[in-house]
Amino acid sequence: MLYIGLMSGTSLDGVDGALVDFSDEGTRSLGDAYIPFPASLRADLMALQSAGQNEIEREALAANQLVRHYADCVAMLLGNAGIVADAIVAIGAHGQTIRHRPELGFTRQLNNPALLAELTGIDVIADLRSRDVAAGGQGAPLVPAFHQAIFNLPGHTRVLANIGGISNISVLHADGTVTGYDTGPGNALMDGWVLQHLGQPYDANGAWAATGQVIPALLAELLNDPYFDLPAPKSTGRDLFHADWLNSKLSNYPLAKPADVQATLTQLTAASLAHAILRDGATAETVYVCGGGAQNASLMAALARQLPGMAVESTAALGVAPSQVEALAFAWLAWRFTQRKPGNLPTVTGAQGLRVLGALYPR
Repeated sequence: MLYIGLMSGTSLDGVDGALVDFSDEGTRSLGDAYIPFPASLRADLMALQSAGQNEIEREALAANQLVRHYADCVAMLLGNAGIVADAIVAIGAHGQTIRHRPELGFTRQLNNPALLAELTGIDVIADLRSRDVAAGGQGAPLVPAFHQAIFNLPGHTRVLANIGGISNISVLHADGTVTGYDTGPGNALMDGWVLQHLGQPYDANGAWAATGQVIPALLAELLNDPYFDLPAPKSTGRDLFHADWLNSKLSNYPLAKPADVQATLTQLTAASLAHAILRDGATAETVYVCGGGAQNASLMAALARQLPGMAVESTAALGVAPSQVEALAFAWLAWRFTQRKPGNLPTVTGAQGLRVLGALYPR
């Protein structure tokens, strides 16, 4: 059974797509694609992260733009694989998170799944987080259930670390249980800082951060945020870790060099992630990293230094490219929906029980 997963995350850089075959023999990736967002759409999505004028119309127009990029990604996947739309059971389309406030009972993913079904001629499964929130959960992270399905090794503890705009971990314990949560900033603060100072969308390979020096006092102040010590279940996003949050900390460091701030933000991501791993997955031999952060050599090195005795590798070592994991996960969630099987893990999200996630928009 063929499914497509689409994921655009907190980094706001573009949409990742995966074409996946789910069968009795297991899960097999048949192809992947990436469509970058134009600067104008990135700006619109960033502006919708906070309150503003005429939000309802701006959100609707941005959703339509977003979905046209989703449709382009689907067309690329089908074209590359030589497969027609009728062969696909469903698309799992996460949408673009613009607000995440589970403590208030809602999470909002900008999307127009009806338009996506119209443009592609394929059933669309969307709104994948709100049922978990309705059941008292965080609605995030959702990927640990997928990580368990494809990466679990009985008798061994493994940690999967996803470093997108926000970082999260899945701890696949040796006894078969799974825990996980958002650990804090991933690439979002680093990307914003390098865009502000160098006009680049991200710090390629962490090269700019490597020219700077960590500012210990600033790092300590950043790590002092109460979020890092909150017990799980917990999730976060740009609602907390945003430019104003960073600027409030930087006000005490007016002479800080921009490259040194970038080095400190890189260390913040590594240190907060390592703190969570050592707290909940200390018996793991290896940490497998996916998401854009896996391509950042400075960040990967900083994480390895924080985890002596553990190997730090990308999920490529497990046969899955780090850029594909989240899109694969949302294809898997669409498959679970069509089988009417739960997609959440209450031990991760805190929901009252297992729930089938998503809503169907027929072609």
